[in-house]
Amino acid sequence: MTEPAPILSRPDNTARLARGVQRRWAERGYAPLLEMPLANGRRADVVALGPKGELVITEIKSGLADYAADQKWPDYLDFADAFYFAVDADFPHDLIPADVGLIVADAFGGAIVRPSPATPLAPARRKAMLL
Repeated sequence: MTEPAPILSRPDNTARLARGVQRRWAERGYAPLLEMPLANGRRADVVALGPKGELVITEIKSGLADYAADQKWPDYLDFADAFYFAVDADFPHDLIPADVGLIVADAFGGAIVRPSPATPLAPARRKAMLL
């Protein structure tokens, strides 16, 4: 008889997903950075700088309660060329808005289930983000 998987605390699950998201972006040649402050006072969970200078923000949701409590994620859209939510395999994917990307992750990596639409940053915003 196999033991059930341990129930992780919200911070533990967030850290696990962040690790997988970082690995996912790094495997694609991106340089991921955790908890990056933005000019609007928000802090993005993961910002990844791509090989061509593109910026991708990934917002990690550790579970339904975390997702339901989040009203700030639209504030990230003006700071990235692409935006993703990252969730674990048990999260109901249909709750994630259709106009953003979706990554299903665990501690070892992540898979893009739905790509993010490209929304290129203005040159001045890109320069400010890179500096």
